[in-house]
Amino acid sequence: MYEVLMYDGGVHKIEELLNLIEDLGGFVLQRTQVQVQITLILTIPAEDRPLVEAKARELGGKIIEVPLAGTEIAVIGPTLGRHHMPHPICDIAEHLRRYGAITIVMGLARGRGRKTCQISASEKSIIEEYDAAIFMLGNFEECITHEKLNLFKDIQIPVVVVVGPEIESLPHCEALVCGIGRKVERMRRPEEIAKLEEIAQRVVEVIDERRKEIEEDPLFVHPSEVKDILEELGPVQECLRPAPIVLHVDGLRVKIPYQKHLKELEEVEVYGHKLKDIADISDCRLGDSTIIKIRTKAEVEGEVR
Repeated sequence: MYEVLMYDGGVHKIEELLNLIEDLGGFVLQRTQVQVQITLILTIPAEDRPLVEAKARELGGKIIEVPLAGTEIAVIGPTLGRHHMPHPICDIAEHLRRYGAITIVMGLARGRGRKTCQISASEKSIIEEYDAAIFMLGNFEECITHEKLNLFKDIQIPVVVVVGPEIESLPHCEALVCGIGRKVERMRRPEEIAKLEEIAQRVVEVIDERRKEIEEDPLFVHPSEVKDILEELGPVQECLRPAPIVLHVDGLRVKIPYQKHLKELEEVEVYGHKLKDIADISDCRLGDSTIIKIRTKAEVEGEVR
């Protein structure tokens, strides 16, 4: 299984670390250099981590855990109004970024009101393009346990629910965090920061479980390997949007228009196979982007036979 880590150190002899990563079959996902300091987000086989840590120490740098790097997570409130979109939702999204995740904040079109809250099929489709979803549902236990379960009961990706009241359990979700309801101020107190840490740990556990499921029937190639190849495409290099390629647990989001570049993407060669033969390529339902879901080794080998 691949592991995503961050290296923080100086540029002196950094090529030695880069060569080691390449020799181990790993990849550099992101490189940020400020004068003589450099930060690398890298992915390597988990069993080779001691070698990378030893080289980092030799170069005077350090390896930092970023367990959610290579994921994109949606943080969702019932609506975009101030009644449902309080500061904690933004605090949660920001805190997860410290763990390496790319996050977006989303409000539903018709989530307001106990009897009228609902989620549309198109909203579900948008949410299911992400690796996990965090639903923040508010302060009223009866409202949450009787009505708002419908907002996430059919979501096909892992769901973490955050609520204000102390509830023992909820169906249709992989994790539940209680004690964070609607607030009109930022989460700054030690006990509030501890709750943000609790949410992050629940998300890490959910993502780790998803990665273990994938390892039981491994992907034909790791998403970072496809990212490394796609970065050479002209349309990707010309893309001015932040992070033109975003890694997912089982694929990628490429921020170039689907209709315009589909044929070009389909013909990209990955280890002797065309991308269309090893992945499902589809139009993103939000913005001019393309979603690539990599097939498993069993799926690809079965088609070849």
